[in-house]
Amino acid sequence: MNLPRMKYGSGLVRSQQVKFGGLNLTAGAADGDLVDMWNMTSDHYPVLATRPLRYQKSLLMATKDLFCREELYWIVDQQSGEGADLMRNYMTVGTVSKGLKTFGALGDWIIILPDKKAYNTVTGAFRDMESRWVGTMLDFRDGTLYGAAATGNCIACPDVDWSAWFAPGDAVTVAGCTEHPENNGSRIIRQISGNEMYFYENSFTVGTETGDMTISRTVPELEHLCEHSNRLWGCAGNTIYASKLGDPFNWECYDGLESDSYALEVGSPGRFTGCISYGGYPTFFKEDMIYKVYGSYPSNFQVADSQSMGVAEGCHRSLAVAGEVLFYLSRSGVMAYTGGVPQLVSEDLGTEQFLCNAAGSDGQKYYISMRTRAGVGGLYVYDTRRGLWHREDDLDVVAFARKGWDLYALNRIGYVFLCGNHGTHEELDGKEMVKETLLPWRVDFADFTGNTTNQKGVTKLHIRLELEENAICQVSVMYDSDGTLHRVREIIGDGVKQSYYLPLVVRRCDHFKLVISGIGGCKIHSLVKDVYVGSEIRGRN
Repeated sequence: MNLPRMKYGSGLVRSQQVKFGGLNLTAGAADGDLVDMWNMTSDHYPVLATRPLRYQKSLLMATKDLFCREELYWIVDQQSGEGADLMRNYMTVGTVSKGLKTFGALGDWIIILPDKKAYNTVTGAFRDMESRWVGTMLDFRDGTLYGAAATGNCIACPDVDWSAWFAPGDAVTVAGCTEHPENNGSRIIRQISGNEMYFYENSFTVGTETGDMTISRTVPELEHLCEHSNRLWGCAGNTIYASKLGDPFNWECYDGLESDSYALEVGSPGRFTGCISYGGYPTFFKEDMIYKVYGSYPSNFQVADSQSMGVAEGCHRSLAVAGEVLFYLSRSGVMAYTGGVPQLVSEDLGTEQFLCNAAGSDGQKYYISMRTRAGVGGLYVYDTRRGLWHREDDLDVVAFARKGWDLYALNRIGYVFLCGNHGTHEELDGKEMVKETLLPWRVDFADFTGNTTNQKGVTKLHIRLELEENAICQVSVMYDSDGTLHRVREIIGDGVKQSYYLPLVVRRCDHFKLVISGIGGCKIHSLVKDVYVGSEIRGRN
């Protein structure tokens, strides 16, 4: 006996989406959320659009690092030898060791660590930050100071021009004295005249010393560096340092003056992981501590600490300011810091732990190149105005540098790119930089369930697109996460915004996923889905 077939359906349901957010990699991604993307941007929000085309610039082969101080500077491995060259305007201005650097700047000087080298952007001088004289004899004698006779204040050595080694105001350390060991130690040079250096009166016991003698001006083994209020600030291990006021070469000058150097060892465990000048204060980070230094000179410097999520180890290059907010990568994810308690802003990127190569800002957006421990990742962009994350591509950035309106990114193989909405400069003359032509892109929507466990089938799609002329867009559907994408239609752009009707062969399923991809510029203005909702009984395909 044949019984009538049970009617599964309960009618058509239409859903319309005219607002497209950013990435949502969490398990709670809902209908219409984006769970993956490639080369998309929030520039035209709420419209979903492809990112601006980049300009690419090959500086020199084997470029390893990048820095901007009004002009671009970059580090290039030497084709022969163990060193690398510091480049400016395609010319070598100094030689350093290979590897990534820590850059800083004070006045006309650019500082390169760990090499402890300095380059003057005005005079072109390239010099060591430290200075060390080695000899076998020093004469400690009476001398003069500011034109008056003085006792026990002079170091002399025949045939030595001390001005080639040191300068007045330098704090130097004398070592190797055995006849009068009290002459060893640190003192500040007051005057130099030929082969004589003058200090404050009664600085030394008069006499001649022979043996292995050294006089040196040293710089701490700084790991992180920033400039604040005409001083360089740095940290190493568990200690915060500040240079002498306006002098990047003196870090041990303690003269009882407002211009003195400064050092403080903090008591919390762990090493410092980064530093930056932000909000009017030099700010230092450990993985779970943040320190701010208040005050304007050493005698009133005060260090305030807070137990908060700081910069993750090895992620000091994630520090960047966008939209007046400081962003960085912690062990918990990307944090937003405005001077109080940092807030996590990367919840939508899921629970994976990321490692950061570098980060930068164009003023409003925060760009960060990061990957999971499994190597999955790329260049992510956080829009500070809208609170949205977008993923651009697999660009593996090791350094960012901002010059005016332009944000430059150096990838691991030595090419420099202009990211985001860059300005127009003479460098974009078609000779030095090449513009991208074909931009592949893709967006994956979260599984559509219709907020029901019943069977369902998508019958029609309506999509309003604005495709550049000759750009291509493909719409595909995947059913029940079976791994197979079924292409619905391919659309060729004519540069005009218009709607497209895409009928589908109905296939019953528990859920389905939409994937829209293409090549060339595209804006997605709206997406309408007509879905037939059936019963909870699973039918045959």
